[in-house]
This record gives sequence, structure tokens and C-alpha cells, in this order.
Amino acid sequence: MNKSTFFAGQPIFSQIISLVSKGSIRNAARQHQADRYCKRFDTYHHLITMLYCCYQQCTSIREVVSGMAACEGRLQSTGIDYLPARSTLSEANARRTYKVFEQIYSDLYGRYGPGLADSRIDKTSKKLVIIDSTTISLFKDILKSAGNSRSDGRRKGGIKVHSAVRFSEDVPYLVRFTASAANDVTFLKHLRIPRGGIVVMDRGYNNYNKLHEWNKKGVNWVTRLRNYSVITVESERKVTDPEQQLGVISDQIVVMGFANKKIQQVKCRLVTYYDWQNQRIFQFLTNNRKWKPSRIADIYRKRWQIELLFKRLKQNMPLNYFLGDNENAIKIQIYCALIADLLLKLIARGLKRRWAFSNLAAIVRLHLMNYTDLRKFLENPERCAVYNPVPQNHQLKLFSSA
Repeated sequence: MNKSTFFAGQPIFSQIISLVSKGSIRNAARQHQADRYCKRFDTYHHLITMLYCCYQQCTSIREVVSGMAACEGRLQSTGIDYLPARSTLSEANARRTYKVFEQIYSDLYGRYGPGLADSRIDKTSKKLVIIDSTTISLFKDILKSAGNSRSDGRRKGGIKVHSAVRFSEDVPYLVRFTASAANDVTFLKHLRIPRGGIVVMDRGYNNYNKLHEWNKKGVNWVTRLRNYSVITVESERKVTDPEQQLGVISDQIVVMGFANKKIQQVKCRLVTYYDWQNQRIFQFLTNNRKWKPSRIADIYRKRWQIELLFKRLKQNMPLNYFLGDNENAIKIQIYCALIADLLLKLIARGLKRRWAFSNLAAIVRLHLMNYTDLRKFLENPERCAVYNPVPQNHQLKLFSSA
């Protein structure tokens, strides 16, 4: 590429890092005392190192340390004046609490999250919150994994990442971790939904007490019926011919659960829907009695967005190999992957030209230390495709062949 085409005074990595406020990093480090007894490798250096690992998809500490050492001069524009050794990075991942990176992510989301919202979606989708979890397998039994042990008795660990995502933003605003063997319902105690909001969740989050609480607070929810749920049908609602043609089989008012002092019964709607495309029958539960049955199925279909989010993170961030064998190091790397993902989404949101996230992540990975104006290149990459022929050498030869 010609130097004058998209030349910038800072590498692409520095342009991305400039979106992170150093003041918020200092405040987070001060609040969690993350830099106590730290001489040079403070929270800021730690964050930059882990973001380098995420964008370059490094699979070991040696790759991170040697890669940063190879481009030491180009890292000066990020404000780094110290490159860690392998032992320094390993000790920092084990010692510095992951909560400081959690707060950095929360501050970034609070600052840039509203700018990621898509204003073109309908009013219902703007109120929509999707919750789900994904399990990341670990190479060691650090956190208890689900499933049976191997024949030799050895087990691998697993961490479950619970996320709450607003449909209009496509990035998590709430993240919590549990062991993969833990029940999904434990995440619901961290969730705060305002009156009139809409929650879409898989059936693993069905909790009668929480659903009853949302009914009293005026929160709308949509989920699927569990196979072993006990329901009592109170009445049948009429299904119109247009709804039947869309796949609606029945619409019923039901009560879930037995009468119990500890577990509340839940009165709701049960919509049975046939998916013509996949040739499957789905049973949806909701407490909203005004929506059409086909609309309920369409709202639940939007839950697939969070599955695409998990796929995006696992494909473009280093979440198969971790730089530490302890729980704190694993949580740090996951939060740094979320920070790296948020920064790339912010860059993509500010472009007029649409890019697939995988293509954007690949460009950043391949040219992370190039002095290229990232935004100008992404807006018009064809500018550098002009063919510049090599000038011919017309200099006279000193010796000519006879």
C-alpha cells in the first residue's frame, strides 16, 4: 500500500486504544486497589497487553510477550513504557482482581452503549432484553463442568458466561460467571427490568417465583415450556384463520406449578406454534394477553441474536486457550475479549460502509501495527487498489553484450 494513501501518525492499535479513557482505568484501579504493591505493570499496561492478545488472537503468554517485544517502537504511541516478562504477566493475571476489568467494561458500555443502539427498529424491540448463557470448556477442572466424567475419571472444567443484551445494541450490558454445572436461574437475581420491559429467555431460566414477581411488577416475558412443567389449562382462546395459516395451533390460558408455600404458581398464556420452515412444534409462554400469537413467536425468534453474539466472540477472540490456569485469569481474559469486541463494534457502528464483523476483526489482526488510518481505509478500501506500474530503468548499461 502506498504510504500517502491511508497513512496515519499512529498504528491501528493506538487508534483503537484511544477510545478507552485513561481516567476511567485509573478510577477503576483506585476503587479496587488493583495497583497496590505494583511498580511498573499497572492496570493500564495490563489492559493494553490483554487487548493486544485479543486482537492478535494469541494462544500463549510467550506469543504475547514476544509479539509485543517485536513491535516495541510502535507501542510507544499507546503510552506503554514497560513490556512485561512472561512471569510478570502470569502473576498479574493471578493477582489483579478481574473486577477492575469488569468495571472498565461497564464504564465503556455506559459511555458508548447508547451510541450502538439502532434507531430503525420498532418500539417493542427497543424494550427487548435477551438473556442467555454460553459455556466455555476449560483445560483443567478449575470450575465444575456439567456432564459425566471420562472413563479414566479425569474431568475438564467449564465456565458459564451469563449475559443480558438489549436487542437494539448487540453487546452485553450485564455479565456474570458461574461454573458450567450451576443452574441458570442464579443469574436472574442480578437482573433489573423496568416496568413495561420485555424479557426473552430460554427455558433454562424458568423460575416460577421470578416469573410471578415480574407479573406483579408489570414486566413482560416470553420463554418456552419445559418438558416436565405441570400446567393446568383454564381456558381456550380463539385462533383466527390468518393466525392458523402462520402456524399457530392453539392459544390457552394456563396455570403453571402446584399450590405450594415456597413456589408461586404462575398464570400465563401458552401458545403452541408450528414452524413450517423447520417442521417443528414450539410451545411459548408469556404473561402478555394483548399480543397476537404470531407476534409472540416472532419476539422469541429474536432471541437468536444473543446466540450470534456468542458465536462472534468465540470465533474472533482467543477463548479456546487461556493465559492462566486459575479462575481469576480466565475471567480477566473473558472481560478483555468483551472490551475488544465492544471497541470493534463501536468502530463498525461509526462507518457508512457495512462490514462483516469477521472481516473487520481480520483486518485489525493483520494490520494491527501498521500506520494506517483505520476509519478512512474501512470507508473506501478500493482507493489503494489502483495499479501503480514500476518505472522502467532507462539508465545506460556500462557493459553491453556484443
